[in-house]
Formats: sequence, structure tokens, C-alpha cells
Amino acid sequence: MPRVVTFGEIMLRLATKRFERFIQAREFEATYGGGEANVAVSLANFGLQARYVTALPDNPIGDACLNYLRQFGVDTSCIVRQGERLGIYFLETGAVQRPSKVVYDRANSAISQVKRGDIDWDAAFEGADWFHWTGITPAISEGAAEVCLEGIEAAKAKGLTVSADLNFRKKLWNWGKAASEVMPHLVEHCDVAIGNEEDADKVFGIAAPGADVEAGKVDAEAYRYVAEKLIERFPNLQKVAITLRGSLSASHNTWSGILYADGEMYVGPQYDIVPIVDRVGGGDSFCAGLIYSLITGKSPQQAIDFAVAASCLKHTIHGDFNMVSVAEVEALLAGGGGGRVQR
Repeated sequence: MPRVVTFGEIMLRLATKRFERFIQAREFEATYGGGEANVAVSLANFGLQARYVTALPDNPIGDACLNYLRQFGVDTSCIVRQGERLGIYFLETGAVQRPSKVVYDRANSAISQVKRGDIDWDAAFEGADWFHWTGITPAISEGAAEVCLEGIEAAKAKGLTVSADLNFRKKLWNWGKAASEVMPHLVEHCDVAIGNEEDADKVFGIAAPGADVEAGKVDAEAYRYVAEKLIERFPNLQKVAITLRGSLSASHNTWSGILYADGEMYVGPQYDIVPIVDRVGGGDSFCAGLIYSLITGKSPQQAIDFAVAASCLKHTIHGDFNMVSVAEVEALLAGGGGGRVQR
């Protein structure tokens, strides 16, 4: 069975209930989430072996987070217990024309304190086939960026496929270097690059001609240019995938994606998602669907179709994690999107 390793930060997620604003909230729903952990959980749900690597504080909150991951079948054996605290993010879920808001409280979190040598990459990559990281991790701190590069180099030395979700987070890049200075040294070692409609522009200055993300104009053909330019800049890349979200309101999005491989562009199905239950983790569920498809030998068209369908379903599920099975994704692809009760 293929094994995928992911590396990054998991946080305590505190979300307002009933679409309340922060100023109204008198209680928060507590779960856990973070880009790379979200991918690991999705892959475990798809039946793959998923190992998640991070740093958690050696205290009861760290224990709770560890147990939360374990219940979904994620291998936590290489998680390092060190540092003083778990990062937190607060989520105010938007509705209709009011967008969602995220407030981070992750300064000095356990993973922000990691340094080279803290992670046993030989153990982490034992029996592994694939390594996945995101642009969130090197944004956290200089140490996290260095350890991320250390992991990428170790993975390549062992012959693993390496994928990167570019995942630009403006609020996090404040430790002294910009994303444009750090990310190229990491992405140049990767085989697969994944991003949303804006990531390549914000990280590398590669924009889709004619696209207007704010207006929901995200024509698939415009992103062929982005994929070609990314591969031109990073010759090691074999595939580029981009999600295409048309944001009509906080409650209503269109959703699709493209995969560029071997000089050809493959376009996934487009779904009209309304009302959205929870869009956080949508990109991560797309990454997981793509990784699952590629590592199990699906064709490029089958891979993008599966990734888009899997991430469409994530929009129906509260929390960061995409708790769906392969069979459920395949049912949607087969035309089972009518929502009829299954008895």
C-alpha cells in the first residue's frame, strides 16, 4: 500500500457557531486542522498509509491533538514532542455576501521553534513513496523553512515524489524574508506543484492573463499559461494542478480545476456549490484527491476529475478534514450529486 508523508503545522481551530461574528460569540467549536494534516487525514480515509510529521507541545493539549489525528488512522509515530504551545486559529464563518475571517494566534508555536536535526527524516521516510508540504510551513519561521528544505532534500535523496501546495499566506510571511525569496529554493526540487487561482501570482509573479479572481472570472484556459510558466521556471516539475474557484458569495461558489502534464492540459468537472457548509480545507482536499489518484495510477483526466469531486464534497463537511471515502467520490463522479437519501 502506498505511503505518503506530510509535514507542517496543525492548530487548534476555534470556530464560531451558527455563523456568528466574533463579537457575538460566547462559545467556540473546538477541532484541529492545518494544511498538511488535512491532506494526511484525507489520504487515510482513501485507504492509503498516511504519516504526518510535525512538532507538538508535550502537554495535555498536544496529547488531545495527537489523539484527534490517530482516530482517523494517521500515523503519528514521527511527531516530535517539543515546544511550549499549540498554535490556534479563530474562524468566523461568513454567509452570503459577508466573507469568512481568520485570526491567527500561532506565534512561538511548537513548530515555529524547530531547527535542522529535530526531525528524524530517515525514520519519517521509511517505506514512503511520496512527500507533501505546503507554502504555509516555510512562512511560519526561518527554522521551519530550513527544516522543510531539509525534508525535501532527504525525500529527493531517497527517490520519493515530492509535491508542493504553494499556499500563499500573507499574514504569516513576517520573519524577515518574503515568499518570493524562500519558495524558489524549495519548489525547484519538487515534482508536482499545486495552487489556487492566485498562488503563482503572489509567490512568483506568474498571473493568468485576463483572470479576475475577485469578480469570479477564472477561465480554465487562462491557467494553461500559468502552468507552462511554472514548468519553464522549475524544469524539475512534471505536473502542475490549479484549483479554480468562482466566488459568487461566501455561500455560493463554483469549483473546478486543471492538471497540466506532459504538455497537455486536463480540465476537471465544474460544480455549483450552494450553500457551502465549510470551505476551509477545500484546497487540501483537492491535493489529497490528486495525490491519491496519481499514486494509484489513474490517468491525468481521471486524476483531475477525482481531485475536483473530492474537494467539492469537502465543502459540505464542517471542520478542516475531508471525511469522505473513495466510493463517495466515485459516486459523485458517476452522477450521484442529487443528494438523495441513501438507505
